[in-house]
Amino acid sequence: MTETAVSANRLELLQIADAVAREKSIDKEVVLQAMEDAIQRAARSRYGSENEIRAEIDPKTGEMRLARLLEVVEEVENEHTQISLADARHRNPAARMGDFISEELPPIDFGRIAAQNAKQVIVQKVREAERERQFEEYKDRIGDVIHGVVKRVEYGNVIADLGRAEAIMRRDEALPRETFRNGDRIRAFIFDVRREQRGPQIFLSRTRPEFMARLFAQEVPEVYDNIVEIVSVARDPGSRAKIAVRSKDSSIDPVGACVGMRGSRVQAVVNELQGEKIDIIPWSPDAATFIVNALAPAEVAKVVLDEDAERIEVVVPDDQLSLAIGRRGQNVRLASQLTGWDIDILTEAEESERRQKEFAERTQTFMDALDVDEMLAQLLASEGFDSVEEVAYVALEDIAEIEGFDEGMAQELQMRAREHLEKVAAEQEARRKELGVEDELAEIEGITPAMMVALGEDDVKTVEDLAGCATDELVGWVERRKGEDNVRHPGALSALDVSAAEAEAMIMAARVKVGWITPEEAEPDAELADEEVGESESEEGDSGEAGNPDQ
Repeated sequence: MTETAVSANRLELLQIADAVAREKSIDKEVVLQAMEDAIQRAARSRYGSENEIRAEIDPKTGEMRLARLLEVVEEVENEHTQISLADARHRNPAARMGDFISEELPPIDFGRIAAQNAKQVIVQKVREAERERQFEEYKDRIGDVIHGVVKRVEYGNVIADLGRAEAIMRRDEALPRETFRNGDRIRAFIFDVRREQRGPQIFLSRTRPEFMARLFAQEVPEVYDNIVEIVSVARDPGSRAKIAVRSKDSSIDPVGACVGMRGSRVQAVVNELQGEKIDIIPWSPDAATFIVNALAPAEVAKVVLDEDAERIEVVVPDDQLSLAIGRRGQNVRLASQLTGWDIDILTEAEESERRQKEFAERTQTFMDALDVDEMLAQLLASEGFDSVEEVAYVALEDIAEIEGFDEGMAQELQMRAREHLEKVAAEQEARRKELGVEDELAEIEGITPAMMVALGEDDVKTVEDLAGCATDELVGWVERRKGEDNVRHPGALSALDVSAAEAEAMIMAARVKVGWITPEEAEPDAELADEEVGESESEEGDSGEAGNPDQ
């Protein structure tokens, strides 16, 4: 009768382990391990916590064994956990130092408290295993779009049931004016999965650019099959968005594929995003063309690129200004995010006014530096001379060819220009010495007296100081802010029209001079440069490849 009862208990133990494993979607072995830990803890409280006790449950029969482990040592210091080699060999002649002898213990009857403690241990271990399973399952799904059911809403944060886990969508990751109630179905983008004290946290978003890209992949077969690529996305969540697309197959129109028959495909995405308007822009390897496309629906009259600063000036007709900028600057801001360029919008009238202002400034510079009247200065400026240096060092005939000029006048102008430059150089030399900038800095190729003064004013006074600089510290850098205008931070040489490549060459030359690197290490990798050129050419030949998807 007793044996029958024991067998029933063993069978019940395995059934419980099976049921828990199925319910929590974890391995049955994990549940059995939790039970063993619970039994070990209860046995320790019965036989003494100083004993090293092990419990084993046979996964096939459910039979439970309890044993005390004793380590074989030369001299026993703790009789509860150790046994001498001589005593161990009485039990097992093959025993050696460092082995463990297992001493079987009689099974224990669980009291009420022991059973309660065992239950708590099992529940805790199973919960930990469930959390680990959830983390392992969802950590590789970052970037996926999932469906869930709203379980509750707390202070604007939505907690969704994904079936085998819970996820949270914070208020700032939900679309503006979008409300959810318990039981609503929700589709969102997993952007992060983290281990935290209270278990794995799965974070959802409906505002991220990547969510829109994934929605198009679900609605547009060509995007899903990677025939049409979404190069970048810029969003003002809930209001307006721009996506740049290109086709890897010349026979497929990427914009048409995303729009769909009578706009059915794009409308499905718009409906999911609560009416967010979407501009679909054809991507172009030519930055100017891409930016003009991105500013649609505004028409552009002219563009001027500054590739070093990643800045572009766009000139639009006067009546197109408000359209180009958009409500609260939305259109130009999204175009800037989409293309990665800072965009300055000017009207034709503003550009004309600026050109006149620059012409007047150049005229005044020539009048002051060359001691000539306004008409002569205007003639030089209108012929394309931008600086006194140009006048001083161009070929004499380039000046003499100007209508109304002759060789004698050209010589006189060049002499005055050189005298002015010598005077400026003397002033800069005096200022350099006043700032304490070392003479040795002038030996770095590309460094001019004006640069030495600018560096000195930025506390770069020795070759070693220059060697320790980063390129951005010299030419400035652009801070890109999500949803806001980019901020330009000037560098020490920003006012002197020094490119990033020139600044880097100066820094590398300084590092060679102070012995931080060898001349060979300072040279750019020729093979790498060739590869980059080759890649660039092949990209252009294949409709171009640029930018990160879902930028």
